[in-house]
Amino acid sequence: MFSSSQEEHCAPSKDPVKYGELVVLGYNGSLPNGDRGRRKSRFALYRRTKANGVKPSTVHILNTPQASKAVNCKGQHSISYTLSRNQTVVVEYSHDKDTDMFQIGRSTESPIDFVVTDTIAGGQEGEETPITQSTISRFACRVVCERNPPYTARIFAAGFDSSKNIFLGEKAAKWKNPDGHMDGLTTNGVLVMHPKGGFTEESKPGVWREISVCGDVYTLRETRSAQTPGKLVENESNILQDGSLVDLCGATLLWRTAEGLFHTPTQKHLEALRQEINAARPQCPVGLNTLAFPSMQRSRALSSLEDKQPWVYLACGHVHGYHNWGHRSEQEPNTQRECPMCRVVGPYVPLWLGCEPAFYVDTGAPTHAFVPCGHVCSEKSVKYWAEIPLPHGTHAFHAACPFCATQLSLTQGCSKLIFQGPVD
Repeated sequence: MFSSSQEEHCAPSKDPVKYGELVVLGYNGSLPNGDRGRRKSRFALYRRTKANGVKPSTVHILNTPQASKAVNCKGQHSISYTLSRNQTVVVEYSHDKDTDMFQIGRSTESPIDFVVTDTIAGGQEGEETPITQSTISRFACRVVCERNPPYTARIFAAGFDSSKNIFLGEKAAKWKNPDGHMDGLTTNGVLVMHPKGGFTEESKPGVWREISVCGDVYTLRETRSAQTPGKLVENESNILQDGSLVDLCGATLLWRTAEGLFHTPTQKHLEALRQEINAARPQCPVGLNTLAFPSMQRSRALSSLEDKQPWVYLACGHVHGYHNWGHRSEQEPNTQRECPMCRVVGPYVPLWLGCEPAFYVDTGAPTHAFVPCGHVCSEKSVKYWAEIPLPHGTHAFHAACPFCATQLSLTQGCSKLIFQGPVD
């Protein structure tokens, strides 16, 4: 299903230039059944051996479907804007030796470099849940990177299909700009949010915008697939910065620049933090048995709970081993449990380490858990994601855990963990 040639195009050479990485929110370091070919949880963009970028060139205004077909069959990249049954504007694109283009979408056809499917909130356990009807476009968007420093990356809605065409039908939102060039939006749109202050502990959420097929920035439509576009935002651009989020209506991607990734914790660092916690031999304050976070590999799999797995009462943060008392609800046994230490009642869940380094804003110790899922990472990282409103469905926004996409509690997005050291 997946061709290896796709990977070779952007695989590192002797001295690769890395533009950055796209990381899908909702996965803890890999897809539930493992990364395969172009379908994976993160995609690195490297300078290609040969430029494959394109730029707009000739514009044709055609009055018959046959004429439109003739232009599209020329083997050049083109974008077709169908204005009516009798009129189509076709913009031809020519080769651009200064840029590399990477395409993202649901299709497994060869023009797609990074295959993305709908993210299921909290659905990491076991098999991937099948989606009955995906809202992600087959050719969702394209990222165009300049081959020379500073290697600027820009995002555009829609990707070219196997016949090198982007087709905006009669019902798609499209228009002619004052300067005469055509533009449009895809059905469910490509939304982008640039955080204020980059991707650091000091950053604050930016405003979600929609990106057009030609890369202009617009305010959001009234609903996700409304035919009327929002207003043009002239002082903002489609240039991706470290921490920019790209939403494809079904999956949200985080853009990390090569420089930004240089400052994130490594897998080795996260493993050292895990071992440090375990070396302190935290104990269950009731059973007095030693607790230990499972290895990164096991944390990623989320398949079965370990005997020494730490559990937490999220309302107060007290960490325990698993025990079977304190139920306040027979129907949902772990949603209302009374903490034996402080008698506070709330959810009781297993703790899992966050294993995807790209989601960390610093290299701090894993001291806080997201509520209600129990994924653990640094305090600053937890607080950063708890403030980011992520698109959900066609018009809602809510904060979610980046490691599993579970919606965070509105009253308490995170919990500070309280470990008890060994008694001896």
